[in-house]
This record gives sequence, structure tokens and C-alpha cells, in this order.
Amino acid sequence: MKIALMMENSQAAKNATVWQALQEVAQPLGHQVFNVGMSDEQDHHLTYIHLGIMASVLLNSRAVDFVVAGCGTGQGALMSLNLHPGVVCGYCIDPADAYLFAQINNGNALALPFAKGFGWGAELNLRFIFEKAFTGEKGLGYPPERKEPQVRNAGILNQVKAALLREDYLGSLRALDPELVKTALSGPRLQQCLYEHGENHQIVQFVRETTGK
Repeated sequence: MKIALMMENSQAAKNATVWQALQEVAQPLGHQVFNVGMSDEQDHHLTYIHLGIMASVLLNSRAVDFVVAGCGTGQGALMSLNLHPGVVCGYCIDPADAYLFAQINNGNALALPFAKGFGWGAELNLRFIFEKAFTGEKGLGYPPERKEPQVRNAGILNQVKAALLREDYLGSLRALDPELVKTALSGPRLQQCLYEHGENHQIVQFVRETTGK
């Protein structure tokens, strides 16, 4: 699995802590991890709105399989990511959230509150969250006897979202403010991840044309 971590301006100072916890869990499991958002407060400036665009491009191009995002409360990132087709983002405060989201909703992104409750032992909570998110088989249901309706409902929800977002994906990006999209997609680490691993060449070409790189 390829996993992208993306953080915005208000919580960029915590990137090293989150990045280390994610690597400690993901790498022994054989997952690749990419730090594509802000790595510190002086880095390429991003808001949670940019994170939604970034996540959608990486997931829809199949450059990555999963996105870990967030902001101060996690709510802005949650709403921003879920605006986009091909992104199913859950809200995660503790390890139980990560486990239940993986088993019941089986989505491809998490939004974490990197300011709320981020105190003593925060790195332990992050590590436990990532262990529940990325260890073992997903979509098994919880409790197990509820698997069939939960899988069915998750599929129906994805169909509803696809039906409501009928415009083609690149058309939806072109309808946004060009500067907003350019800022979201101009980060060098995001571009490296996309250009090296993206499988949808139309999306890759769109990013090259938008950013001039």
C-alpha cells in the first residue's frame, strides 16, 4: 500500500511527530509512505481546502492508495476531502475510530484533529491509530455478523456520491479557482509522488499543465 501524509499550515509544526509515528507503523508492514504536505511552518503554504484537492488527485490517479490528513480539529480536512469524487474520508480521534472505519466503511482517507487533545502521549495515540488503520484485513464488519449490510451500505454510499458528482473529474477541477488548484498541486514532494507513481496519465498531464512543471 502507498500512503500519503498531508498537513496544512496550522499544524505544520507537528509534522515531524506525525510523520515518524506513521513511518514506524507503515514501513515494517511493507507500505510506502510519502510526506506530501507541509513539513514545517516555512514550507509551501497549504490550507485544509488545498488538502482535499491534493488527496483527490493522488487517489484518483492511483499514485497512492490511502491518505492521512487533518487540521486543528480535523473537521475542515474531513469536509474538504469528502467534497471530491473517489475520496471516502473518515474522522478519527482514537484507535477505535480507525479500526471501525476500516472494518465498516472501508474508505481511503482519514482526517485527524492534530490540535484537539494533542498533549502528553499524543505520539502513542497516533501510533495506535495507524496500527488499527493499516494492520490486518479491512472490510470485515463490526460486529462480524453485521458485515453483509455494512459492506452493502458502504457500496450504496459510494454509488450515491458518484451519482451526485456526475461531472467528469478533471472538469470539476477546471471549474475551481485556478490559483487554488495550482497552489494545492505545486508542492515538490506531492509532484514527485504523483509523477513517479500516478497511473492515470490524464490527471498527471493536467497537473503538469496547471503547475508548469
